[in-house]
Amino acid sequence: MSTHYIFKVIPIVTAFVFSSVSAQRGIPPKDITKITHSTNYPEHLDFLPEMVNLLKVPDGWTVSIAASGLGKPRMLYHTPNGNLYITRRDTGDVLLLKDTNNDGKFEEVKTVVAEFKGVHGITMKDGLMYLCNNNELRRYTVNTDGTLSNKQMLFNDMPSAGQHPNRTMDFGPDGKLYISIGTLCNDCKESDREAATMIQVDPSTGKRMIFASGLRNTIGFDWHPQTNELWGMDNGGDAKGDDWPPEELNNIKEGKNYGYPFAYAKKEVDKTREDPAGNSKEKWVETTEPSSAEYQAHMAPIGFQFFPAGSPYSGDALVSWHGSWNRSKPVGFKVQRIRFSNGKPIGADDFLTGFLKGKTRFGRPAGVAITASGTVYISDDANGVLYSIKQK
Repeated sequence: MSTHYIFKVIPIVTAFVFSSVSAQRGIPPKDITKITHSTNYPEHLDFLPEMVNLLKVPDGWTVSIAASGLGKPRMLYHTPNGNLYITRRDTGDVLLLKDTNNDGKFEEVKTVVAEFKGVHGITMKDGLMYLCNNNELRRYTVNTDGTLSNKQMLFNDMPSAGQHPNRTMDFGPDGKLYISIGTLCNDCKESDREAATMIQVDPSTGKRMIFASGLRNTIGFDWHPQTNELWGMDNGGDAKGDDWPPEELNNIKEGKNYGYPFAYAKKEVDKTREDPAGNSKEKWVETTEPSSAEYQAHMAPIGFQFFPAGSPYSGDALVSWHGSWNRSKPVGFKVQRIRFSNGKPIGADDFLTGFLKGKTRFGRPAGVAITASGTVYISDDANGVLYSIKQK
């Protein structure tokens, strides 16, 4: 029997009155900022198979259920031989799914890693599977049957999880491993230099460095198949109103700072922040990078991946909008195609919609995997469903 949870909208109005004392850490400027913050969780509906008929995809595409009953599946990794791996943060394990009869559905589900608390990030290179939680990076040998063995820990001292424990990672064209480390809180200047950054790891030695900073929580990132440039979708802050700050897409480059916690979007200063020590927010932000594109606040981007070369929509990307919890009118709960032209984002179109119906929702898109031929897999971590979207 379904269990429904209904949460009322609770507006919270906070006024910040800032001192005129000269700028330093902890001493806010003299601006007065008023924020209205709404908490609104759409009512959850348990999944029924016929609900797939409520979903919409672009003309020429079809959506179907590739697997169900998966608990809370998060990030995905699809291998060239057709296997699909899924991390499950809440249960601390990794599943291997196999389509044994090539009918587009995964009939075989096997646990290949257990007792890895909070495991989230996943990628592969040279026959090795890399997995991480908020603190620890591990790798395993991938056996011929898809199971994993020979566990090795590369390090276990990434910053403590805090509010954003969902580390993600992938290998770049340079052969280095990149890991996104989100901010440890909603909105603060971190004491740990690795918080709110993208780090680069040498897989042969385990040594790491900060690649880029000022990234609040870039869970989804990938390299453009034509330009090899790194792009990431960053989550904006909470509790600053319905439409601020935006979710943003950044072209992430080595050594650059992308503004957090003092600015969002096109170097727009966050007026609710105190000034950094010995400087003003406005001066500090001058040296940061603007975002390349902005999207509706609170849609909560999770998975982000480009269509590979030779596939439909090659050079465009998909983003899973996990859905809002702190906006008066819910937004997100869908997958969008981010259109690129000449290596730059130019717009966004709906790709998978229908999860959100008024004040109810029956899914929250999370992970994205796109095969070499262009088949798309989307995980729903609210109802444990894996969707397959492919061209007719």
